[in-house]
Amino acid sequence: MISFRTLLIVVLLITGFLQFFLMLGNIRSTTYDIQAFQLAPETIRSVKTIEDTVKTEQERTHAEEAVEPVYLFNEETAEHRSSLVTSIFDIIEDVREETSSKEEEKEEKEEVSVENSISPLREKLKDITDSQSLLVFSNSQLQSLLEATDSELKEAEAFLVKEIKTMLKEPIRIEGVPLKRNEIETKIRQQNSIDEGILDSVIIIGRAAILETEILDEVRTEELILKAREEVEPTRILQGQIIVQEGELIDREVFRQLELLGLLNNQTSTKPVLGLSILVILQIAFMYILFNYSDMELQNKRKALFVTAIVYSFAIILMKVISLLSDQFDATIAFLYPTALATMLVRLLANEKAAVLVTILSAASAGVIFHEGYSAVLQMDIVLYIIFGGLSSIYFMRSMEKRSHLLKACAVVSIFNLLFIAFYLLMSQSNYDLFELAFYTVAGIASGILSGALTMGLLPFFESAFGLLSTMRLIELSNPNHPLLKKLLTETPGTYHHSVMVANLAEAACEAIGADGLLARVGCYYHDIGKTKRPAFFIENQMSGINPHDSLPPERSAEIIIAHTTDGANLLEQHKMPKEIVDIALQHHGTSTLKFFFHKAKDEGKEVDEKIFSYPGPKPQTKEAAVVSIADSVEAAVRSMKQPNSEKIQQLVHSIIQSRVQEHQFDECDVSIKELKIIEKVLCETLNGIFHSRIEYPKEG
Repeated sequence: MISFRTLLIVVLLITGFLQFFLMLGNIRSTTYDIQAFQLAPETIRSVKTIEDTVKTEQERTHAEEAVEPVYLFNEETAEHRSSLVTSIFDIIEDVREETSSKEEEKEEKEEVSVENSISPLREKLKDITDSQSLLVFSNSQLQSLLEATDSELKEAEAFLVKEIKTMLKEPIRIEGVPLKRNEIETKIRQQNSIDEGILDSVIIIGRAAILETEILDEVRTEELILKAREEVEPTRILQGQIIVQEGELIDREVFRQLELLGLLNNQTSTKPVLGLSILVILQIAFMYILFNYSDMELQNKRKALFVTAIVYSFAIILMKVISLLSDQFDATIAFLYPTALATMLVRLLANEKAAVLVTILSAASAGVIFHEGYSAVLQMDIVLYIIFGGLSSIYFMRSMEKRSHLLKACAVVSIFNLLFIAFYLLMSQSNYDLFELAFYTVAGIASGILSGALTMGLLPFFESAFGLLSTMRLIELSNPNHPLLKKLLTETPGTYHHSVMVANLAEAACEAIGADGLLARVGCYYHDIGKTKRPAFFIENQMSGINPHDSLPPERSAEIIIAHTTDGANLLEQHKMPKEIVDIALQHHGTSTLKFFFHKAKDEGKEVDEKIFSYPGPKPQTKEAAVVSIADSVEAAVRSMKQPNSEKIQQLVHSIIQSRVQEHQFDECDVSIKELKIIEKVLCETLNGIFHSRIEYPKEG
């Protein structure tokens, strides 16, 4: 037989592929077969919000170009450059003094070449001229400086120092230096006090002394540029934004935006397909985790898996049908989807955990299926609509006792739907006319009603197809007006009372160990239905005090008593009762022995086969059947006790459970020793409450 894990993988893969292909059409965006410089065939809007990187970079470049460079003014520049001028004239003076102090004859001086006379000056000026590229003197210019009088040099020096200090006290950037050099040259030429012979040399010194007084602060400027670029918000094309109106020319800029948005036929993207694949894989993974690690019995787990997969697939198909019809309406008809349908079915047919998961997965799928062109990745209003509706139904279905409670749950779902729709309409900040408001109101109510109506309509189909016993079905079977329970009450009132008492004990014990208490209760109601065939042969129905077993051989008595399990199972099957109820009727005595009649036969000296006095079984296969088996024996035994008290009850319950364990009656079900101890404790507490000691009132007069 195929293992559950393999079955789980196969079922989930089939469900996943079905879901993927049903949802595939909802993620493919509209594209256009158009070229640049054509007329737009229709008004085209952006289907998503996306950054226009080209525009963003253009804006950032403009911001960068608008940044004013930061300059640092050097106040010491004027002093330094004027000192440079002073140093040059000091050197000239020094060389002149050295030259004039030599005691050489005039003839010899005349024989000295010009080159030899200026070489000391050029040598001493070398350090300065090497560092100042503009300080380039010809021999004649140097010679003129040496030949100038002291007053001429002093006059030139004083003028230059004054003008340089004045000029360099103002901010001068590097691009303004040539202008300032021309300006000082003009002033030098206009100064009459400067001798014509040294004019060119003074101009060279003046021009060389002028430098920029403001230096570009590259670090600070770069910081401002970066800040300016960062402050520029990315240029985005927004969802729903009109890219081009119908009939307008598609210029290069519009065509570039269409290309960026992937709206051209030659730009079909696989990204949405990959995204949908990931979503489906995530959903299937959660379902795998839920069922693979579930502690349910294998058979019930298989049924729950099939039910959950089918209900979930049905929900996807229903969503798809509604989405295909949505184009025919102006309103959002997705609000008609029965939000609690899948949740209710899975809650009733499987369990609450599976119902919660299906609610969330259905909501996520609906977000994709009902996705509109200008919405976000998911249609979040529909996602939340289904989550709120589904989860509200789970909470109000926890105490289901009759079908009318399902209708109440539907009313609650409708209220939650209307509240969410009110939130949706208010948050959308749009104006709705009376017809639209009426539609949304009807949609919210219809969604809740459809959830319940479809649940009740589909429930019998699932119960029949998968042999499932839902909570609703159990509640129906517990109704005292059921024909079999009426039969039990009228024909075997003692057995009916016994069954009710056993039901109370079994339900409490099952709930304490995590078993299905409602199944145990309903199973108890019908477990002795076979006694209706021969009611007088069972002691609880012998009202006249006559016991027909007194006149029968023990073998015949045992046969009649033992037959009530198979007779009951046959009767239940005739009435199309669920298999779980039939199993409890067959298994509640297991293969135990009727010891009273067995020992009676032995006391009569007969050679007896113990099998004749044993129930045919099978032994209890489930926890519920095991608990019913214990509760049945315990209730009958305690009822027959004289003056029961807490200690006697505890000893009796313990001995009955130990006897069943020693007889290996629980070998075929998964009840543990720890659970048996819990069952013992709960049965004792319940029995003490039923058979408590009564206060003895004083006799009157």
